[in-house]
Amino acid sequence: MQVESQAGGSIAFEPPFEARFQDTLKKYPNARAALLPTLYLAQEQFGYLKPEVMHYVAERLDLPASKVLQVATFYTMFYKRPHGRYHIEVCTSVPCCMMGAYEVLRYLEEKLGVQAGDTTADRKFTVTEAECLAGCGHAPLFQINGLYHERLTKEMIDEILDGLE
Repeated sequence: MQVESQAGGSIAFEPPFEARFQDTLKKYPNARAALLPTLYLAQEQFGYLKPEVMHYVAERLDLPASKVLQVATFYTMFYKRPHGRYHIEVCTSVPCCMMGAYEVLRYLEEKLGVQAGDTTADRKFTVTEAECLAGCGHAPLFQINGLYHERLTKEMIDEILDGLE
């Protein structure tokens, strides 16, 4: 099944993603239960959940498009616009703020030349604030594509960023 995009092309899962989609469907009792993993799968293939992609997921799961939009916009782990290859999420909950989270965030913004919520021009980095990464005892911290980096200093941040492709 394919969906036409606003740009005139079609949207469909590529064969390996289609196979994973079919495997996902087998794990759940109904389509609604498969929505979150299917959105993750779509985001992995297409990079972010633009409206055409959400419509495609809705059709594949036989769900109202409004339900898919509702879920995709509720959860912050789903991107509704292009993201960088590396997603840096800085925990700015109260305990982390008390340990220097905003200094980490400001340093990243200055070093990468973007504001929180934005992506670098080369699409390498996206920097966002996270409400809680459950690492209060190791603050300040951030995660890059799900990998935690704790007790951050400017020197550590430089080393971590320099170590990325």
